[in-house]
Amino acid sequence: MSPFSRFALYYLAVVRHGSLRKAAEQLHISASAINRQILQAEESLGTPLFERLAEGLRMTTAGELLYADLLRWQREFEVTKQRFDEIQGLQRGKVKIGLVQALNQGEIADCLARLVEQYPTLTLEIVIDSSQAIGEQLRAANLDVGLLLDPGEVTGLEVRSFCELEVGVALSPQHPLANEKTLRVSDLHAQRHILPGEDLVVHGRVIALYQRAALSVENAIVCNDIALIRRFLTKSSGVAMLSRIDVQYDVEQKNLAFIPLHKNPTSPLTLALCVAPSRQLSRAAQRVIQQLSESIEVIAGKNLSQQGLP
Repeated sequence: MSPFSRFALYYLAVVRHGSLRKAAEQLHISASAINRQILQAEESLGTPLFERLAEGLRMTTAGELLYADLLRWQREFEVTKQRFDEIQGLQRGKVKIGLVQALNQGEIADCLARLVEQYPTLTLEIVIDSSQAIGEQLRAANLDVGLLLDPGEVTGLEVRSFCELEVGVALSPQHPLANEKTLRVSDLHAQRHILPGEDLVVHGRVIALYQRAALSVENAIVCNDIALIRRFLTKSSGVAMLSRIDVQYDVEQKNLAFIPLHKNPTSPLTLALCVAPSRQLSRAAQRVIQQLSESIEVIAGKNLSQQGLP
């Protein structure tokens, strides 16, 4: 939980970075959205918070007072949260988490690492498995929380947070097609294909795309291990149609490129944070769910940004 409004978060980012553009890049939203929040706040407060100069934004006296108060409120609230933690035992406990393999690096993995650092006496038990298996373990109350793809395929789960992730073409940055803005499935005719195995949720969508394009794949590599598929791609062993989450980390590290499909005919995959509706969650599990939900929001923001959406 955070008591700070969206405006407060935007305002602090603008002050830290000195410009709307840099703040927008850090928050993975549009500069216009940030500017709109600031203008609304200035109108509500009845005073300008920034001077808009040719070289950028500069805080007014009122803006400096607001900035100092926001920093103070943040510091005081962190102390309050620590006191709550001590009262309610958040520093202790055990939380069992199920993840699909695509999440073993990137934002979700970083979130779990932050939890480990923040709560050194909290025990995390992490299971990597298929979406189907994680869903079944949630229903059987063997897990507190699960992050899986397309939760609708597993009945009896409660979705706490989710984001949608498009299917596209993953390939090496050195590949001749890596600089294309979009690709059609037919553009991949002459390529060697790495196909996700049947165990992977994206498999059905990929096969449907090939069938829709009437593309017959020969001399393909079929693999049900996302890590190995990523390895093949970085070694320029072929191209693969995957969801963005499968390769997000490698794309950010510039080890791979991800090209959207032209007029993408297939539905996106849903990454969802799920629990069993009947399971009584501990305070520690609730905190883990909260922080994982925030990371899913970050992933959603990156996805929109990379698609060029505000």
